[in-house]
Amino acid sequence: MTNQTDTMPSRMTSTRAWVTYLSKVELPVLANTLRRINELTDSRNSTVNELAYVILNDAQLTSQVLRLSNTVFYNQTRTQVSTVSRAITLIGFDAVKSMAISSLIVDALLQLNDRPHLLRCLARAIHAAVQARCLMPKRNETALEEVFIGALLMNIGELAFWSCETEQATELEQRLRLEEPPVEAQKTVLHTTFTEITRGLVEAWSLGPFIKDVVAPGQANSPNASLVRHSVEMARLSEQGWRGAEMDKVLEQLGKDIGENPATVRDQVKVNATEAARVAVSLGIPQITALMPGNQQDGDKAAAKAPEMDPELQLQILRDLTESLAEKPDINEVCQLVIEGIHRAIGMQRVALLMGDRTGRELVPRKLSGRGTDDWRDQLTVPREGSGPLGKLVPDAGCFIYRPDADAGQTGYDRWLGRVPALVGPLRANGRLVGLFYADNAGGGYTPSEQQLSAFGHFIQNAQLCLALIAAR
Repeated sequence: MTNQTDTMPSRMTSTRAWVTYLSKVELPVLANTLRRINELTDSRNSTVNELAYVILNDAQLTSQVLRLSNTVFYNQTRTQVSTVSRAITLIGFDAVKSMAISSLIVDALLQLNDRPHLLRCLARAIHAAVQARCLMPKRNETALEEVFIGALLMNIGELAFWSCETEQATELEQRLRLEEPPVEAQKTVLHTTFTEITRGLVEAWSLGPFIKDVVAPGQANSPNASLVRHSVEMARLSEQGWRGAEMDKVLEQLGKDIGENPATVRDQVKVNATEAARVAVSLGIPQITALMPGNQQDGDKAAAKAPEMDPELQLQILRDLTESLAEKPDINEVCQLVIEGIHRAIGMQRVALLMGDRTGRELVPRKLSGRGTDDWRDQLTVPREGSGPLGKLVPDAGCFIYRPDADAGQTGYDRWLGRVPALVGPLRANGRLVGLFYADNAGGGYTPSEQQLSAFGHFIQNAQLCLALIAAR
């Protein structure tokens, strides 16, 4: 939060106050970046370059866009994409814009908070967005991404609110826990509603005429806006199952939107829900898949399954590593490729390479990838001799799956580091530990698989070989 909190009231008592607070205090970077991206309205070369520039200015956003660009959801040709400009050329301007907006929203909100209400809202928004895109009858790129982003942002006011640590958020959470009707509770605590806050943010953040139509009162002004509204409502109802009078009604409405009978729509939305879970994993938030339809009754098992690896991408990065080593080996280039392989091909959410500091006594970050690693750069240290709360990360031999004890200590700046299962692998020079690779899944709730450990080891072997080649010069 910025020092503008000094000029804000301790409690917001109007829609305008909430819009100002969320836009100027809590989420100014998100607001400004979304505004910039939404100003890029066509795919002329200059606009393509501008979009690429916005994405490349953010390393985390670049990584996420490339990761999404290599998923079947966006890239059905399975042609490997390794640059943002290539993604725009191959997959399309609107699709890459959609990926960027999705990633920005997820990153900005979860950096502030991961309270259960926010995770549930994110699960619902991503589910609705995937449903709208998959149900869209006209396979036109602009329309596909329009309905995807429309559904994702239809409840942006609620998402933004739950991402903030405020007294009113805690108070509303307590009222909802007591099963007070949601809208009445919002009016009592916020002096407005999530719907009104959303309309204010859509206007303040210049999110465009389509989303303004989606969130406007009254009937939708276009079939696409109607599809978005019904997709969002269906995603909400699906959390209680695929049957019931309300679900039957919304499936009938969706059928009218896309020209299909309700039975066909019911079959299709069940398939789309599975796709939504895969998109959530690709966005780096597998923990929300347990909140999606079909998983709530068996949430622990759903959350405990690691995401599938991408063998094609893994093979491509290993080939790139082989080429790098065959030429003049560069340890920075090789380690960056290893980081990318662990993050994108193996599917680990957060990856770090730690190397010895000037004293030789501490291992400190040299390269980082993944959401939530920003604070590691300045605060993460691992004593080489294995002491302290993270001492057990120091490997005795080769690569291993770190399994924390029940009493594992906290670092104080990261709630998961050292307290969740992780992959760890050493870098050695002349038999001496000079660094280590670390990868975890934050709050994903699953232990890395033996297959992930094996692939992890293959990548680290390349970094080890690079060190050996440099030492042999």
